[in-house]
Amino acid sequence: MTLFFMSIQKPEKFMISLKILLKNSQGEYLILKSPSNSPFWQGKYDLPGGRINEDEINVDFPKLIDREIKEETGKTVKYKLRKDPVALVKYRLDDGRCVLYILFEAKYISGQVVISNEHTDYRWQKITLTNSKKYFHPKFVELFKNYIAWNKDIVFKPNNLKS
Repeated sequence: MTLFFMSIQKPEKFMISLKILLKNSQGEYLILKSPSNSPFWQGKYDLPGGRINEDEINVDFPKLIDREIKEETGKTVKYKLRKDPVALVKYRLDDGRCVLYILFEAKYISGQVVISNEHTDYRWQKITLTNSKKYFHPKFVELFKNYIAWNKDIVFKPNNLKS
């Protein structure tokens, strides 16, 4: 006898979040300090990016990423975006909601970083799998681990970038 289990979908409890590894010419990534009043993020860093809003479901990823980059790092930051996602991870939050993180990579070109009120500080930091645990929540460590594993043989080439 075969049993089939039907899963229950609860779209209001599922989010899609785009995150961007913005890398400068020194091989450092832009990381954003999370507010200390958040128990989830306390003492940790975030990456630029955010959730896809319901009314944005038909908007192309590059436009969504551009909106998030401008919101979180200022309007003058220029970058070249790699067109394809570089890693994924799914995560269940303590409140039961689930998030699918889609990671993109971009090369920082120029511009002054001006952070939004969503973060308290920023820094450019070389990130390795070893030190990622120091800077990020475990879900982002997993995302970074996937990034390294999936991209170890891929070179960041201009033909992979969007102007």
